[in-house]
Amino acid sequence: MAGTRYTIEVQPRIPEALNRLDELANNLLYSWDRQVRGLFFRMDRDLWESTGHNPKMFLRRIDQRKLEQAADDPVYMQEYAKVISTYDAYLKTRAKLKAVKSINMEQDLISYSCAEFGLHESLPIYSGGLGILAGDHCKAASDIGLPFAAVGMLYRQGYFIQQIDAHGNQIAQYNPSHFSNLPVKPATGANGECVEVSIEVPGRVIRLQVWTAQVGHITLLLLDSDLEKNSEEDRRITYQLYGGDITNRLLQEMVLGIGGIRAKRAMGLKPTVFHINEGHAAFQVLERCRELVKEGLDFYSALEAVASNTVFTTHTPVPAGHDIFDHRLIEFYFSQYVTELKISMGEFLALGASPVNDHGFNMTALALRGSRFHNGVSRIHGGVASEMERYIWPQIEPGENPIRYVTNGVHVPTFLANEWVNIFDLQFGGGWRNELLNPEYWKQIWDIPNHSFWSVLQSLKAKMLEAVLQRSIQQHRRNGFSESQIRRLTRFIKPRKTDVLTIGFARRFATYKRATLIFADPQRLARLLNDKDRPIVLIFAGKAHPSDHPGQEFIRQIHRYSRDPLFEGRIILLEDYDMSLARKLVTGVDVWLNNPIYPLEASGTSGQKAGINGVLNLSVLDGWWDEGYNGENGWAITPHGPQFTPDFRDREESNELLDVLENQVIPLYYQRDGQGFSASWIDKSKHAMASLIPAFNAQRMVMDYVEGFYGPAIAHGRVLCADRYEPSRQLAEWKRRVRAAWPKVSIRRLDTPLNHIYRDDNFEVKVAVNLDGLEPKDVVIDCLVGRHDKDGNFKRHSCFQLQFVERDGNGESIFSLGVTLTEPGKQSYMLRAYPYHQLLGQRFETGCMIWL
Repeated sequence: MAGTRYTIEVQPRIPEALNRLDELANNLLYSWDRQVRGLFFRMDRDLWESTGHNPKMFLRRIDQRKLEQAADDPVYMQEYAKVISTYDAYLKTRAKLKAVKSINMEQDLISYSCAEFGLHESLPIYSGGLGILAGDHCKAASDIGLPFAAVGMLYRQGYFIQQIDAHGNQIAQYNPSHFSNLPVKPATGANGECVEVSIEVPGRVIRLQVWTAQVGHITLLLLDSDLEKNSEEDRRITYQLYGGDITNRLLQEMVLGIGGIRAKRAMGLKPTVFHINEGHAAFQVLERCRELVKEGLDFYSALEAVASNTVFTTHTPVPAGHDIFDHRLIEFYFSQYVTELKISMGEFLALGASPVNDHGFNMTALALRGSRFHNGVSRIHGGVASEMERYIWPQIEPGENPIRYVTNGVHVPTFLANEWVNIFDLQFGGGWRNELLNPEYWKQIWDIPNHSFWSVLQSLKAKMLEAVLQRSIQQHRRNGFSESQIRRLTRFIKPRKTDVLTIGFARRFATYKRATLIFADPQRLARLLNDKDRPIVLIFAGKAHPSDHPGQEFIRQIHRYSRDPLFEGRIILLEDYDMSLARKLVTGVDVWLNNPIYPLEASGTSGQKAGINGVLNLSVLDGWWDEGYNGENGWAITPHGPQFTPDFRDREESNELLDVLENQVIPLYYQRDGQGFSASWIDKSKHAMASLIPAFNAQRMVMDYVEGFYGPAIAHGRVLCADRYEPSRQLAEWKRRVRAAWPKVSIRRLDTPLNHIYRDDNFEVKVAVNLDGLEPKDVVIDCLVGRHDKDGNFKRHSCFQLQFVERDGNGESIFSLGVTLTEPGKQSYMLRAYPYHQLLGQRFETGCMIWL
């Protein structure tokens, strides 16, 4: 039909009785409060689904008559009043940290910066695990009542929408968001005008609008470059998450780091601790230094002050996860900025130096040099990160460098299924929500009758299968499959047939996650899946980055298996994995499969979401599962480290995976004992919930940060920033002297080592140290005493500090030790020297140490 096509949206007027629905729709508390979401869902289920669970869009499109019917419905209005009362009570309850002395609820503020935030599918500014983790961090901070403000970017197109075509090819589509449909609003200043900030690059100024999203108690600031004032090129900076070329990626990180600090200043926020969540936001270190240099500090004193209250979390042991920019690109875009820092370009580039790339500026390196509190995201990853980033502290053994770990956790109210919430309320009362950190409390899981427990599992499975069936049918129809083909491909995913063992694998399709490992022996797998008495369905979902061609090939391979007559109907491949689908899968499958290459799984949280819902993990012992597995709450695959060839590793681990599946998982699930369910399976599922809920929830994670990182960083920052930053100046000058002198510092033994002493003898050591101009108070001399294990590794049990005695005639400083050794038997001891100052945030942060 010829002519112009116009569109118009007829919006309702919200009845006065329901006037706070708009407020609820603009606070992302709805992302974890099912009662809030229920107010919208109950009015129009179909509209709720068609608007993508977006309350704001829902209110703009709902029929006026349905709003009026709800306002006239006593039952609905009673529920509305209850939700509003609970909502108001939540927002008023802030003082939950009285016992944490390191955080002053009135004076302190935690700044949290990340490139993505996965709060809810209605705010598509996330791609995967990093974003979901950041979202959960914000939610838990709100629940606890932390003084907390986050900053990210408001992407016009977000991350891509995935389609998988009839040949298994991933097709990436970007749909622009209308910000009027999102739970965000323009930030406004005291004068009521929209807040804008800007960053300068050669030849132009990039202007950024600041938006705010309310997440329970806390505020999330989001930066947007899509302004008419900007050039078309600059408007595209915040179009796509991780989109564009390397130049756009650099500009995104300048917006996030530099613009993020300027946005917080423009909003009048005064953080006392700054958390950089992954290296994308590391340029904020430089912006904070620039502010202090402008106040009169030299750059290195400013860096000490900035680093003192900065926390940095690294999330990946995979090299591709660390952004590195070519020196020429950095030199161009920071040419003017460097002059404001009052350092040379060589000094600037040194901040991002790493052995990974001699001509690249490493954002992880910048973040580490610009912070004093660093962590990985699981016990294994903390060790891996310590090894990977050891170049920052070159003379310190990885086990003693300052990188620690906080194991990730998931936000229980977001990911615990409503059915479990209801049964917990019924069985335990509402107090369970306040017991998330109490392992003893969760032993009550065994008080839930087995038949009730199984009923919940089956109900969740039925809902999951219904969602999977609907998505599969829609996907196949779009790809041109006939109805008979669709029936054949979906014949084993029936919501009313929940007695089929269902295994889920859903995550980012990065190659190290090995989505196809289970297909290493196709004939054996086909035999297991097609057993008529003990059948299995495998459900796969996940996106590969548009530039990750090997990851996309994994998707094609699984698609081919799903069409193979051996596997047809037993292998389900779903497209466009998002938070909505994730909530269905992690609560509805029987087993959650994860088989990354060890030790490349930094943490992984999808298995935690499954485990808190009673789903059993079958996973390689890597990331969080190495800490979570206790022998009773799932199954483990033994990892093979880098010392083995990839072919051997994959062969051994795929064989063990299929062995565990055939000999343990399948028999246990189908061991029905005449009860209609497996009591042993339920026992294992209860073990999973009881052990994982208190250990791997986001409140525990955030409290680990509060006690181990935020509190100490705030305290250290107060010390170094006192007296107009004089301690920072002193520390920077001391480090300058140490670095100049340290290459010539040496240590030698003066006494003759004894090969034995009696228990009541004094153990004595005497050394001479050439300090090359340093003072004796500038160094510590340690004597480490311990034993060598059977592998020849030294394991210390005691550390004694030698005391300064005098300077000798040669200018050397004499240190001695005299102690009684109480441990019996043969022991070893080692001597080391390292620089130390009471203003250091970490004992070995200089990276300097010599051994005798």
